[in-house]
Amino acid sequence: PPPALHTCQGLARCLPDEGQVNTSGPRLLLSTPHPASSSSTAMDRIFSALLLSLLLLLQSYDVCGAPPQPRGTLCRTKPTDLVFIIDSSRSVRPHEFEKIKVFVSRVIEGLDVGPNSTRVGVINYASAVKNEFSLKTYHTKAGLLQAVRRIEPLSTGTMTGLAIQFAVSRAFSDSEGGRARSPNFNKVAIVVTDGRPQDGVQDVAARARAAGIEIFAIGVGRVDMHTLRQIASQPLDDHVDYVESYSVIEKLTQKFQEAFCVVSDLCATGDHDCEQICVSTPGAYKCACKEGFTLNNDGKTCSACSGGLGSALDLVFLIDGSKSVRPENFELVKKFINQIVDSLEVSDKQAQVGLVQYSSSVRQEFPLGQFKNKKDIKAAVKKMSYMEKGTMTGQALKYLVDSSFANINGARPGVPKVGIVFTDGRSQDYITDAAKKAKDSGFRMFAVGVGNAVEDELREIASEPVAEHYFYTADFRTISKIGKKLQMKICVEEDPCECKSIVKFQTKVEDLINSLQQ
Repeated sequence: PPPALHTCQGLARCLPDEGQVNTSGPRLLLSTPHPASSSSTAMDRIFSALLLSLLLLLQSYDVCGAPPQPRGTLCRTKPTDLVFIIDSSRSVRPHEFEKIKVFVSRVIEGLDVGPNSTRVGVINYASAVKNEFSLKTYHTKAGLLQAVRRIEPLSTGTMTGLAIQFAVSRAFSDSEGGRARSPNFNKVAIVVTDGRPQDGVQDVAARARAAGIEIFAIGVGRVDMHTLRQIASQPLDDHVDYVESYSVIEKLTQKFQEAFCVVSDLCATGDHDCEQICVSTPGAYKCACKEGFTLNNDGKTCSACSGGLGSALDLVFLIDGSKSVRPENFELVKKFINQIVDSLEVSDKQAQVGLVQYSSSVRQEFPLGQFKNKKDIKAAVKKMSYMEKGTMTGQALKYLVDSSFANINGARPGVPKVGIVFTDGRSQDYITDAAKKAKDSGFRMFAVGVGNAVEDELREIASEPVAEHYFYTADFRTISKIGKKLQMKICVEEDPCECKSIVKFQTKVEDLINSLQQ
């Protein structure tokens, strides 16, 4: 995915020369969003940009925290001779056959592939059987994946029994790269079919199992379930799978990746309590923290480094909960609020967070200082219910000024006040007076608009310099402009020689990412 944010802590020492990172000093951070949707990508970039602005607000020239550690591998697979037996009869449409190929590729991606590790072959069948490639053909994952992409459907009948017989007599043979039966090796066949076979499968499947081949049977759509049970190894609950259509066959990928695991990764399975990064070790795991965070004494949780966002800060989110936002997008907003919270050092003496939601009325979700740690704040954000009415942004801004940043509601005298206003539409009331009062009161105001938000209103809400405090995107394809504006903002505030090197390096990174995407 494209980077949500390029930023650097301690800019004066970040890049001493032509894009070379000083490994003893600060490093360039690339924060990548989950690629689930363009909405998710855009929202991640907006809030990441806000996070950079907050970092600049409370910038520190020191570095702390361990660099991110790589996650453990998904699993170590036992050496296996694996043969896919895939149905490409006329009932399997071309676009559905492509889904089968994606499924096969995803399973391969989770394997340890090599001549002494897992070997993979593919049998394609319809009325006849075609050996696409054998166990000895490819010994690298890249070669296998390229070969899978080249497979074409046969589009005739459904001779499943014949295909299984071919696997027993030919595909798993020594001449095709099969290894001798041994406790050190597994022999596995995965059969994918969507119909009733035109030949018998019971006897030939029994011979395959007797030869030590473990058979998984996957049925799709109007498949004959009795046939699947005749094919599969025992226990049937573990070896027979059914999906309603080829469009969802990929959801079985994880099951087969886990089926080939010998040593499970506790990090990958989620059986750990690390707050940020889980690092797999043999039979165990250890916790680590992202750049800019330190591991607490409990060995599990992380805290932001002192300085930067660890400095005292009263931060209030003012979130549009009108009906135009829509429930699925409201959930995205909640996730990215928590993304920012993750980067704060929350305590009585450092960062405090408040949350206000508005629509036709204003509702304080929680005031500044109510929650003393990130875990409780994030839990409260997740529980926030969607108001789903109008858009009274002016009324919400007035509430922010009069109540959210009032001492009686947890605000601290002398501590910087930051408001982040999110909206996706035109306000149904006047915002001018309240927006001016917020800025005149010394609050630093950021305005974020998406979709039908009115740019003039965002500019009216934003602090000076306006261009650095408001973020607007009419559609998500233009969101990258935010990152460029933030680069220029860094340039104004830092040594211009250092800044030139930073921008040059970031441009190289962006060019590399764009080429990878292509």
